[in-house]
Amino acid sequence: MTFALTPPNVTLAKESVGAMPIASSKPKGPDVREPADDARWLAVVARDASHDGKFVFAVSTTGVYCRPSCPARRPRRTSVQFFSRPEQAEKAGFRACLRCRPRAISGNPQSDFAKAVCRYIEQHLEEPITLVQLGKAFRQSPFHLQRRFKATLGITPREYADSCRLRLLKRNLQNGDNVTRAMYDAGYGSSSRLYEKTSSQLGMTPDKYRRGAIAQTVRYTLADSPLGRMLIAATDRGVCAIQFGRSDGELIEGLKREFPFAVRKADKGGLQVWTEAVLSRMSGRELNASLPLDIRATAFQRRVWTYLQSIPFGATRSYGEVAKAIGEPKAYRAVARACATNPVAVAIPCHRVVREDGSLSGYRWGVDRKKRLLDLEQAGV
Repeated sequence: MTFALTPPNVTLAKESVGAMPIASSKPKGPDVREPADDARWLAVVARDASHDGKFVFAVSTTGVYCRPSCPARRPRRTSVQFFSRPEQAEKAGFRACLRCRPRAISGNPQSDFAKAVCRYIEQHLEEPITLVQLGKAFRQSPFHLQRRFKATLGITPREYADSCRLRLLKRNLQNGDNVTRAMYDAGYGSSSRLYEKTSSQLGMTPDKYRRGAIAQTVRYTLADSPLGRMLIAATDRGVCAIQFGRSDGELIEGLKREFPFAVRKADKGGLQVWTEAVLSRMSGRELNASLPLDIRATAFQRRVWTYLQSIPFGATRSYGEVAKAIGEPKAYRAVARACATNPVAVAIPCHRVVREDGSLSGYRWGVDRKKRLLDLEQAGV
């Protein structure tokens, strides 16, 4: 990445190993280094992520401060200062590194640990990431590391790496990269692994996603519903989007953002049966279980969405109950995110998930629509 070349407004000792500002009251003499700084420097050289959050190091030649595990090129020792907190580095005139984001450390040990593992994974996507490798990097047993990570995020490090690679692959394909270049840039080692891992998550093969993205046809229809205007879109494999909005223009724009390179065509009647099935659900009747869906999902999203489809018609579950049901009792926040990213409203009934006290929380299409859906379902039970 590119760093600014303006140094902070401090005068640095040319011969000081710690590169600390010269204090006029300090007598000149042989180099005196703090033992703690020696240990910190070793952590920086080793890119030891277990020290993230304990201190930051700042580089006088760039004016930037970083976390110990920052993957950027290591500076000269004489250009480095250490600070216990980001605020101290900023007060001295340094700016946070945009690559390692040292301010992302929150002070919550469990959360900070998971964030540090996530950053490490993101920085090593080009190579196979094993639990043994992570254990060495964070000085923990592979079993303990995976248990802590999963307890915080609800997914394993491998599942997180897969989701990162998929997100990078999609971005590269959407930017017009060919499949081979997008594949290697995203960290997939071979085309067979790429197609094995991504076809079900993309809802199509990578080359089709790029075209379809460029060549994939997405048909859509617009209709009135008890919740206002509704858009239903589908590929040849099934329904890929169910959205609600105030106007047709708003809905079509939302479809464009979801499928930016697709050939979007207004349907001439082929989606009528599926439209009637969704409208039937909103009128208080059970949805036809055979409604085919063509949606992309991470491993965690798929587990959450599959469980949501098992919640009885007219019933509700709390985010915590959903987390427990999928075997991740502490991942209720991740469950909420999965609900918020559900692309097919009603078909995957995320409106049935409520707060612990039974009150309604956020809904992608508005809390009023969520309440209306629940009222319709409970009236039809």
